[in-house]
Amino acid sequence: MSITSSAPWQALATLATAHKNEHMRDWFNNEPNRAAQFTQSACGINIDFSKNTITQGIFDQLLALADTANVVQARANMFAGQPINYTENRAVLHTALRNFGDAPIYVDGENVLPAVQATRAKIKAFTESLHNGTHTGYTGKAITDVVSIGIGGSFLGPKIMTEALLPYHANKLKVHFVANVDGCHIQDVLAQRDPETTLVLMSSKSFGTQETKQNTLTAKAWFLGTGAPAEAIATHFAAISSNVPAAVEFGMNPELVFPMDDWVGGRYSLWSAIGMPIALAIGYEHFEALLKGAFAMDQHFQSAPAEQNLPMILGMLGVWYRNFQDAQSHVLLPYYHYLRGFPAYVQQLDMESNGKRNVADGSAVDYATGPIIFGSEGTNGQHSFHQLIHQGDTIIPADFIMPLRVPNQDDTHHAMLASNCFGQTQALMQGKTFDECRAELPDALSDAEKDTLAAHKVMPGNKPSNTITFEQLDPFTLGALVALYEHKVFVQGVVWGVNSFDQWGVELGKVLGNQVLDAIHSGDMHASMDSSTQALINQFRDSLK
Repeated sequence: MSITSSAPWQALATLATAHKNEHMRDWFNNEPNRAAQFTQSACGINIDFSKNTITQGIFDQLLALADTANVVQARANMFAGQPINYTENRAVLHTALRNFGDAPIYVDGENVLPAVQATRAKIKAFTESLHNGTHTGYTGKAITDVVSIGIGGSFLGPKIMTEALLPYHANKLKVHFVANVDGCHIQDVLAQRDPETTLVLMSSKSFGTQETKQNTLTAKAWFLGTGAPAEAIATHFAAISSNVPAAVEFGMNPELVFPMDDWVGGRYSLWSAIGMPIALAIGYEHFEALLKGAFAMDQHFQSAPAEQNLPMILGMLGVWYRNFQDAQSHVLLPYYHYLRGFPAYVQQLDMESNGKRNVADGSAVDYATGPIIFGSEGTNGQHSFHQLIHQGDTIIPADFIMPLRVPNQDDTHHAMLASNCFGQTQALMQGKTFDECRAELPDALSDAEKDTLAAHKVMPGNKPSNTITFEQLDPFTLGALVALYEHKVFVQGVVWGVNSFDQWGVELGKVLGNQVLDAIHSGDMHASMDSSTQALINQFRDSLK
């Protein structure tokens, strides 16, 4: 039976119609405890979700819908290592990578926690060897720079978390990230490095990811081209990969190859050895705090009642807007410069996970699934796309994210930032009526002019938002914040019945990209290529002559 036939879904559809013409401004006027009623905290994170177009009755039915969709059972299956990635018959256990408990976690009859702990110990030892100078380059100089090469989750997670935690950098190593196969990027990064003090860290589970391998080969050619001996590859190159033989054939020391498991998806991999660039930048102690923050959110997600459960709340609010308010997108607005990359991280997490249209039996859904995710740091967004959110006719739910305190910063700046953040949520909720706009206009205008101009200034309000605050963005809190969004996406995937852990669209792009590359080199067109693709390949080949 489709989830749309369930009693909670039908009740929510009725409630959406019943409350369609009501306004949050009136709810706040009539409900003095509304903010307290719709605010919850956990793991140092506070969420005020009172500025959403929900009543207690709507909220109750959303949680009932989660219950009908068996979110609790699906959650238990994930944490227990069941193969919930059913199209690839794999467990989904990124949570095991940040687990600091004692209870075993089994995959195919094997407790995976000892291997997880061994990898953490290996990351710690390598990080400390670079920080204390015991691991040196081939000329005996200390390593000062790390060039981290990856793509997708192997790049985005480590890069954004490293940026977010800039105040916690150890200043022992400078970490530089390269993902784009465009040669300009890798060349620009390498041009500013000293090969005698540079370590190249490749992240590819297969050791064959097209973009990552080519960039690593370019780095190898650069390194050897400076006069470094071939045996120095073993000192200056390391890898996060399951393919140890390929890394050794490349010239790497097998002791500097860090493992990955099949039950870790790329967009969830920052908790694994893929996160080593974070540890190198901020030190292992802070990296472990990041893991522990995520572990704390895992425990909250598993144990908190639904009405107090932060991932459950955010997830079901997203279902409300996507399926009952026709919202096609969701915006993330971090009011903190170091979190400026967070919308891009959640964009990949959410859209790659729930950008699906088929349920377990292969049939297509008859309802909307994953939204478009976008965002920008405040206050920059206020001077661009916030206009559409305020006065456009499209509902775009927003998450405002802000630390209450920023160490070593002028309080004047942060107070201004906070005032903009909180003021935006108020403006989106309250809006501005025609009468309010007209009353502000100068008396010199005629009534007709006032009516026309006031109409342009009206903001309907009733635009939903969550306000997510925390004391400060330390590693623990960042870990909890990322895990919060991971579990939110999981909740929505369960309700929609999609597999949030495969990515066949991404895989198709890889396959076709390799076919096109072969055609560019050989001139032989694959049988599946359309005339447009063939013409583009020929155009490119002609440009090389």
